[in-house]
Amino acid sequence: MSASFSYRRDIEGLRAVAVLAVVLYHLPIGGVTLAGGFLGVDLFFVLSGYLITGLLAAQLTGPQQPALGPWLKAFFLRRCKRLLPALIAVIAVTLALGFLIM
Repeated sequence: MSASFSYRRDIEGLRAVAVLAVVLYHLPIGGVTLAGGFLGVDLFFVLSGYLITGLLAAQLTGPQQPALGPWLKAFFLRRCKRLLPALIAVIAVTLALGFLIM
């Protein structure tokens, strides 16, 4: 990350609260689900969008100002390297459970 766009613990904490609201919404406690899941999803995506947009803006307005094409490609490659392993694991577990259950 750029020096002008530093790590924000407060926003990461809010994102954690948003994820917790979604988990509690889907987890029946005493036969009752708790409200707040939909707000948690909205909050998570808004905060994630803010963080990603801030990162993009910091990189593109920084002192080096890279060409947009190669930099954007590298940006998305970093995202894929971070997200694809979890996606593949979820798909593998879902397929295995689907095969066992069905």
